[in-house]
Amino acid sequence: MEQTLTHSTVQTEIFTKIDHFRRYLNQRILGQSDLIDRLLIAILCDGHLLVEGAPGLAKTKSIRELASGLEAHFKRIQFTPDLLPGDITGTEIYRPDRGTFDFQKGPIFNHFILADEINRAPAKVQSALLEAMAERQVSIGNTTYPLPDLFLVMATQNPIEQEGTYPLPEAELDRFLLYVKMDYPSAEYESKIVELARSEALHKNPFYLHKPEMIQQKTLFTAREQVLNLHMSPALLQYIVELVIATRKPERYGNDIKQWIRYGASPRASIALDRAARARAWLQAREYVTPEDIQAIAYDVLRHRIILSYTALAEGLTTDDVIKTIISRVAIP
Repeated sequence: MEQTLTHSTVQTEIFTKIDHFRRYLNQRILGQSDLIDRLLIAILCDGHLLVEGAPGLAKTKSIRELASGLEAHFKRIQFTPDLLPGDITGTEIYRPDRGTFDFQKGPIFNHFILADEINRAPAKVQSALLEAMAERQVSIGNTTYPLPDLFLVMATQNPIEQEGTYPLPEAELDRFLLYVKMDYPSAEYESKIVELARSEALHKNPFYLHKPEMIQQKTLFTAREQVLNLHMSPALLQYIVELVIATRKPERYGNDIKQWIRYGASPRASIALDRAARARAWLQAREYVTPEDIQAIAYDVLRHRIILSYTALAEGLTTDDVIKTIISRVAIP
């Protein structure tokens, strides 16, 4: 007799596939489990992420390895001051034999895009990327071309070299679901990284690196539905709203916070925090969201959506310091 799969069984099978892939990525990208989790959260939330970290922290390798295990195409774009919008979106090419123009699609039409050092490109290029991220489409002349249903932009910034860069406008920053800051791996992980690099140079993968079966796009789309249907109590939803409103009306939680914040987060922050907290809970194999899920992801959701005042900058505060203070003062339900 053929077994009928229940909703619970399907949910467990999909989680098992993604969790297995997550463990594989943590074996390939050592010491950067937070980045891997954020990448998976971005996929589950149908969002984009901005990553800031020094060179050599496996940012490119992370998204390349991610794409290799999914039914997806990956493209890396190196952003430079001489980059043109057409280098990203594509351009119309004249065909003299037919006397017509044909549109040649650019790298933006892939599923996963690495916008490397995005702040080195001028405003016109950034605006082209903004339309793709926000509207999931590309406009060339009078024609609009849709982008794939599975579409993720991972943009990187180098915190060390800021000369010759173009700061991202607030409208573009707000389109990123998460803003992730990477740190150097520990000494323990660094020794393992050296061993892994040597094994790869010898074309010898360690015995434990067994690549899992490729995950199909329909599996990811079903996982997204499961994340959206994850249980969140009305009290926790109100907690999310209070955290975001605290950035816009900080006087409720102390004059010091009021002096620190120039502009607060938009309603996109509430939407992002809701979805990202659900995705984090799902990756933890839970069917419900906890306050810890909200607090853990709040930094990545809010740090690029809060503009600090000159007072805060003069005191040497960062957005993370302000977020930490807000979390400590907003009552947990």
